[in-house]
Amino acid sequence: MLSPVSRRAFLKAASLAGTAIIINPSSIFGRHKVHSSPYFGLNSFIENNPDAVFIMRTNVDVKTNAAAIKSAGALLTKNIFVSKETAAGAFPITSNIVIKPNLTLRGQWDTRYTVEGTMGVQTDCNFVEGMIESLKELGPTSNQFYIREANYAVSDLTDGGYVDMAKRTGIDFKDVSAKVGVISESDLQWVDVPGGVWFKKIPSLWPVNTSGSVLINVGKFKTHAMGMTLCAKNIQGTIAANYVRHCTVLGNEANMDMRPEHIGANADATIRQNYEHHKTIGIPRWDRPGDDGGIWQETWVTRCLDHNSVTKPLINIIEGVYGRDGHFVAGPNNGLANDYMTNILIFGKHAFYVDIVGAWLGGHEPGNFGLFHMALERGLSKYLNPKDIPLYEWKADGSAVLTSLENFPRASLKTSYLPRDYNGQTEDYWHLVNEPFDYSKVLVSVERGKEHVPDAFVLSQNYPNPFNPTTSIEFTVPRNGNVRIEIFDVTGRVVDVLVDTYMPAGHHLAVWKTGNKASGTYFYRMLYAGFSITKKMLLMR
Repeated sequence: MLSPVSRRAFLKAASLAGTAIIINPSSIFGRHKVHSSPYFGLNSFIENNPDAVFIMRTNVDVKTNAAAIKSAGALLTKNIFVSKETAAGAFPITSNIVIKPNLTLRGQWDTRYTVEGTMGVQTDCNFVEGMIESLKELGPTSNQFYIREANYAVSDLTDGGYVDMAKRTGIDFKDVSAKVGVISESDLQWVDVPGGVWFKKIPSLWPVNTSGSVLINVGKFKTHAMGMTLCAKNIQGTIAANYVRHCTVLGNEANMDMRPEHIGANADATIRQNYEHHKTIGIPRWDRPGDDGGIWQETWVTRCLDHNSVTKPLINIIEGVYGRDGHFVAGPNNGLANDYMTNILIFGKHAFYVDIVGAWLGGHEPGNFGLFHMALERGLSKYLNPKDIPLYEWKADGSAVLTSLENFPRASLKTSYLPRDYNGQTEDYWHLVNEPFDYSKVLVSVERGKEHVPDAFVLSQNYPNPFNPTTSIEFTVPRNGNVRIEIFDVTGRVVDVLVDTYMPAGHHLAVWKTGNKASGTYFYRMLYAGFSITKKMLLMR
């Protein structure tokens, strides 16, 4: 017998699932015409879970395996982007698509520089090529793709393989490194920054921040003097020179060479005042003295957050097929940086949530980074603790399973971020920012975990429908328990089982790969806690 609570949950599930709770196997769909769509967009599960972070594992043996890395980029993109039937939440296939890999300088000024030794400084070009080729399958053509970056020398792009990759793919990748006043105004898209502390106006590199354009942020799993650079910092490179020089020391604004009217009123004084406040409330390491200490980080973070407040990528990705520690050429491995096969791809709609998870997987405690504290303070984030963020493992077949961080190995990517070598402290220059942090002392804007724990079980309609050859099925369970999702034909014969395992409470995604199944009507049934929901779908070959 069902308890009153169980009955209420069942009735709520029935209401949410509509009239498809019970299906008459003898009913059939009408005729449908399968056609290519003029729109594309994010996989609906990603779109419907904007606070979630997803991790897909890769299996690349060495960083020089270009074919395998390209395949990883293509597979991830096939999972993230899909054709859409309508314009709702989608983009026309004629839209401009800007891909922003991490294309910073590689460190050629260092006499120890080698091409292979510095591969991990940049997002791997083969990964980006796989992404482009996969996106083209949805309809966009070569002349709609742009790579934009202000921080580079042509030799960096050549050594990174981007010059040749651009030729192979036919995308628009031109030199836009000239500073404002020299660069053509047609290469700029000026953006106002309401509420900006440092920036009142930002020159984005066209077509970034233009109406209807799609920005795909593809950072690198690596360290930097700012900690882990990842996604929120990576889009910094979409700002034209010299406005892009966020790392310029406060009081040395001539190095940024900005038009005075584009700098916030009393920006220097406000940053210094905010710095003293943040030092007082105890942002970790903010008390480091000197121009390379806390005030430097406060200045950089302020500019970074101004930019993130107006530049919103459609998706944020950390390419972690291989990770990197150190800073350009230098690092903790006998004086050199090093690349490690980490084989993870981290992605999601929210740059800061992706970065918080990425920092944790890099071996650091995110609560120790001022960037995340100040993002929370400015309302650009509602999480600080990585374990509060809904996390999914995204399988190669397109399914997504709610999981925990402990199911993924952590790297030890050391950084030169604000070393504690002052006031009698003796921390190494290259170190992990991994000291324990008490998250309970930080006020967050949501009650921990409450917003992503459901109170009913639901089986959603599959999408796309009709379909060929695969379709996705979202489902929700309110408590941990065994879930079984089975596929059966019009005769009632079970032809496939998608899920049959113990699963945590939350939202999940399963994918049916039909193989050589014949066209026709099929049904899918979810069994959970003594209840079942059944819905129908149509496979059209």
